[in-house]
Amino acid sequence: MTETAIRILIADDHPIVRDGLRGMFMGDARFEVVGEAADGAEAVALARALEPAVVLMDLRMPRMDGVTAIKRLAELGLATRVLVLTTYDTDSEVLPAIEAGATGYLLKDAASDQLMSAVEAAARGEAVLSPTVAMRLMGRVRRPESPLSTREREVLRLIATGATNRDVAGALFISEATVKTHLLHVYAKLDVNDRAAAVAVGFQRGLLD
Repeated sequence: MTETAIRILIADDHPIVRDGLRGMFMGDARFEVVGEAADGAEAVALARALEPAVVLMDLRMPRMDGVTAIKRLAELGLATRVLVLTTYDTDSEVLPAIEAGATGYLLKDAASDQLMSAVEAAARGEAVLSPTVAMRLMGRVRRPESPLSTREREVLRLIATGATNRDVAGALFISEATVKTHLLHVYAKLDVNDRAAAVAVGFQRGLLD
């Protein structure tokens, strides 16, 4: 281990993933794995105590998710950089993480040399994005977001209150099949796969009060 080794904290709720990452970085003198966390809350606590240069942060973890952990780290004013390492690259995952303060966003299918280069770049404070994430963000800049129709927003507002498809159908005097069709359109326009994500993105984009 060299004196200038980059200190890394690994935050992932899967032990096998942590083992694999630790083994990879421990085999390279440029890096030092100083700790491991199984959830976001533990990641924040360890980051405060160990002051790593880079935290490899998964997003979906128990107790505290990755985005919340990133926000907490930013609030603490630590010099630690956060490199998201996850399997998800939808708008509902990417945008909140970057807005929360993540320095980079990489997918778990990245090659080991790509991941190591990303950690080095993140330690220098450089933004690092996987190609698919970069293309997604560029696409959002180049084209305006697809607005929801008035009816689609009505459906989304009701879904946000916890209403079922049957409830929505009754409230709007339409069939359940029509509700499902509207929901599919909402999912496509917001680039999400389920009701919870649609509601979350709806709030983020100001589509819901």
